[in-house]
Amino acid sequence: MITRDPASFLAHARTLAPDFGPATARAAFLVAPDGFGRAEQSAADNRYMAGATAFNAERASRQHRALQRALSRELPTLCLAGDPATPDAVFPNNVFATARPDASAHPGAAPRFVVGRMRHPVRQREALRQDIRGFFAGVLGYREIDLSTQPHPCELTGALAIDRARGIGLCGLSERCDEAGARLMHEAMGLRATFLFDLAAGEYHTNVVLAVLAGRAVLVCPTGFADPAAVEAIVALYAPHAIVLSAGEQAAFAGNAIALSPDGVWMSATADRALGAGSREGLARAGFELRSVELDAIEAGGGSLRCCVGEIF
Repeated sequence: MITRDPASFLAHARTLAPDFGPATARAAFLVAPDGFGRAEQSAADNRYMAGATAFNAERASRQHRALQRALSRELPTLCLAGDPATPDAVFPNNVFATARPDASAHPGAAPRFVVGRMRHPVRQREALRQDIRGFFAGVLGYREIDLSTQPHPCELTGALAIDRARGIGLCGLSERCDEAGARLMHEAMGLRATFLFDLAAGEYHTNVVLAVLAGRAVLVCPTGFADPAAVEAIVALYAPHAIVLSAGEQAAFAGNAIALSPDGVWMSATADRALGAGSREGLARAGFELRSVELDAIEAGGGSLRCCVGEIF
């Protein structure tokens, strides 16, 4: 099912059992911030990006290394080299994603490696990296699905928040992902249902306004959605563990979070400091411990912790 209708989506999603696959990744990969700096093309539709003078490549590199060390305590986390020609490459989850077919329908089927179609040419260069493609296809034996050469933008888990337990996609449409691109991602990831909704004007990616946490909770920023009915459907699906974030929490990247284990949620220290008591209590009630890493230098690039993490399923 792929639909824009909130009521139809909610009715169908409630029938889906959490037997699609593991709710959290088995490993993670990062791309080092080599050559990290302001990408003017990306800045054209990313209001979270700082001015050029706010970028500190040395500090970004130190913080990124600390992020890898921190995540490695929770799951295997590898870091691939960056490229000065791709200053946004520190956010690989927009370009590369992995998935396993529906475990209940295709037990034992080979996992998939998906390459997305980026909107901006500066980021399209990342999709050409043969070392990353070779790692997944040649070393891990994943089946490659290449969406990078077709015309529709589909910036993978930047645009598409996924409930991996139930095979549900929540896809915000913007200049970074159109409806045709969303359908291509739905098929490539083998999802059971995808809900399409428009992001609010000025928002570029779903994953700064919405996070699905281990298939049982969500962080949602209502001001990031064009239609309140879309928010209501998502909140209803994940109640009582739908945590509604304030505009201040959103601005601090609290929505750009990720669960890498059944009991832990990661976000930046900036987001952690901005998180209110109600949101903290909501995470605790859902069974999550909050973990954070200082990433202010990385956040100058218009993304935060979740954007840095490529998941390996």
